[in-house]
Amino acid sequence: MTSMDDLQERKRGTGAKFVYDTLRDEILDLVLMPGTPIDEAGLADRLAMSRTPIREALVRLAAEGLVTLLPNRSTVVSQIDFPNLHHFFDALTLMYRMTTRLAAQFHDDADLATIRKQQEAFARAVVAGNTAGMILLNRDFHVAIAEAGRNPYYIQLFSRLLDEGRRILRLYYYPTFEPRLPHPYIQEHEEIIAAIAARDVERCDQLAKDHADKIVKQIQNMMSRDLRRRVTL
Repeated sequence: MTSMDDLQERKRGTGAKFVYDTLRDEILDLVLMPGTPIDEAGLADRLAMSRTPIREALVRLAAEGLVTLLPNRSTVVSQIDFPNLHHFFDALTLMYRMTTRLAAQFHDDADLATIRKQQEAFARAVVAGNTAGMILLNRDFHVAIAEAGRNPYYIQLFSRLLDEGRRILRLYYYPTFEPRLPHPYIQEHEEIIAAIAARDVERCDQLAKDHADKIVKQIQNMMSRDLRRRVTL
């Protein structure tokens, strides 16, 4: 069994990356909600770290827009940029389409095996009603498709967009999820896999666009209802 001393030594060895990974997951999973102050001293105690790797991690998170460094040297979790969310949705939809098109063109058997493995894990999470797992596994499924397309720039951009979307999905998409079979999430993924396997580029494009459009529309509808509920007279 790993001792506490061993665990702390491993944390110290990974330094700023460990802090970055920990905070990033907590922010994207809404363990740390938008606007939450980041207590560097408390974080140092919790992670058994000095303040230096924590500050390095915060600078990296700030560059990704996940935290905001304030003039008084304090740090807070960044708010979701609702006014510019349409730009995010446009970029996300484009990446769904491009990465799926390229996967149809350039995948090999190993890529298909990886994509299907990710789909199986995603389907298990859907059936179990594991919403947190669904968000992560959906991300991994689409990243596997992007990797099959062989464009490292698209892989990097799409991965970041999918990760940024985790907070939005947590807030507006999965809270009302109902596990049922057959489930459209699973069926849509299966159709995309079949089109990739058939190297049908145009069908991949259409399926990916429809998939993205459906997600965006549902999120927008839920956001609209939520904003109306917040109005007080």
